[in-house]
Amino acid sequence: MPYKILVVEDNDNNRTLLSDILIIHGYEVAVASDGQKGVDLARELLPDLILMDIQMPGLDGMSARSILKGDPATSRLKIIAVTAFAMQGDKEKILAAGFDGYLSKPISTRELPALIERWLKGES
Repeated sequence: MPYKILVVEDNDNNRTLLSDILIIHGYEVAVASDGQKGVDLARELLPDLILMDIQMPGLDGMSARSILKGDPATSRLKIIAVTAFAMQGDKEKILAAGFDGYLSKPISTRELPALIERWLKGES
């Protein structure tokens, strides 16, 4: 049974890129276009991994992560921050905020599959 990955991303191009790469590599993929839809789908599907954009209108990725990690039903979900924040110290701040991993944009399509495997295995 393939791993389920939820992509929460408001940008259509980024959402399609992530989704296509994951599908090609054999993952079952669900997508949400904003934080609230992401929270709702995460509660429904209980995916193996969530790729969560940080900057989204409405419920942003930080707030969505807080909701999911604060709910006993979803607190153990692995949530990876996907962000354009790539300045020195940004990764550390995001990981300190409780994300299980960090992926900077632009996304390397060559590196993504290996990163996904590591995160699914619980490696940082």
